[in-house]
Amino acid sequence: MAGVVLENINKSFGNFHAIRDLNLSIADGEFLILVGPSGCGKSTALRMIAGLEDISSGSLMIGGVDVAGMAPKERDIAMVFQSYALYPHMTVAENIGFSMRLAGKKKAERQKRVREIADTLQLTALLDSKPGNLSGGQRQRVAMGRAMVRAPAAFLMDEPLSNLDAKLRVQMRAEIASLQRQLGVTTIYVTHDQTEAMTMGDRVAVMKGGILQQVDTPKRLYEAPVNAFVAGFIGSPSMNLFEARLSGGTLEADGFSLRLDDDALARRPGLRAYEGGKVVFGIRPENLFDSKLASGARYQTVPAQVVTIEELGSEHVVHLRLDAVAVDSGDPDAVEDLGGMSNAVAKFEPASTVSAGERAEVGIDTAALHFFDPKSHLAIS
Repeated sequence: MAGVVLENINKSFGNFHAIRDLNLSIADGEFLILVGPSGCGKSTALRMIAGLEDISSGSLMIGGVDVAGMAPKERDIAMVFQSYALYPHMTVAENIGFSMRLAGKKKAERQKRVREIADTLQLTALLDSKPGNLSGGQRQRVAMGRAMVRAPAAFLMDEPLSNLDAKLRVQMRAEIASLQRQLGVTTIYVTHDQTEAMTMGDRVAVMKGGILQQVDTPKRLYEAPVNAFVAGFIGSPSMNLFEARLSGGTLEADGFSLRLDDDALARRPGLRAYEGGKVVFGIRPENLFDSKLASGARYQTVPAQVVTIEELGSEHVVHLRLDAVAVDSGDPDAVEDLGGMSNAVAKFEPASTVSAGERAEVGIDTAALHFFDPKSHLAIS
């Protein structure tokens, strides 16, 4: 096992700068997630760690050794790909033990190690099967086993669950996270799915346009995003962002106003610099309520048009139109909500009786508001 350190890593493809000054330190045994929209550079960063892409400039250390000039086979890493990359003519046992065979390990040693890995991954009954006879989840376990058999310094995983159906992805997320904790091997996992990122990693590194935006625990990313992009990317559905004018401690949008209490201003003293000017405020869907079911001093109500409702049993995802100017978080993969008919999403309790097409009063938990600079989109402290 070993830590991985990237210092001032840059990667260019001709005139295209794919990675810019990436600085990232992954501790020995840590499970780090690289997440971001398509084209953000996360897979390129992983491939540079693996040695599958050359580094344009910078330093890359694995276990305290600079590996920038080393071939992939010399880096003591194991990679799990999206496509599984299993040999179809080999059995499960042969696939798992293939790297040991190439290394010239004796048959008895190979068989013992393969059985140990198979027991861990619950593949013992399938050792004589071919990949074509396995389910997607079983094939993913075999791919994991082939990486584990070498006992590498670090695991690298490039969107390994993207080919699985939704139910199996949930199961495999839990299995991979549990397995990583059991093995204690440094793991770097790439995904575009922020749900995977938030549920699996010790820390999450959010990237956009080849630039690292924020790296922190899932809880901190959710509670204290450093900019509007991270705020909008983390969370499902994503944070609602609006433009307003701050006047006398009150947010004034096009069709409503929200009074900020003294505690809110005390927690963010930087807001006082925006008095009399524009500010971007954000509110997560879970902090918007059906006003008929919510009450309390910190809840204020705003008028909204109910566009459509997704009834999910445990909650209602309600698409709304608020009288305010919505702000783009900067996620290039984001799709404008319902073709522009709605500009906000809320999570209502199943007891809510609002219906599509009606006007409703929506409660806002003003203590849960986030604030960003309207030009830089950086969080206001």
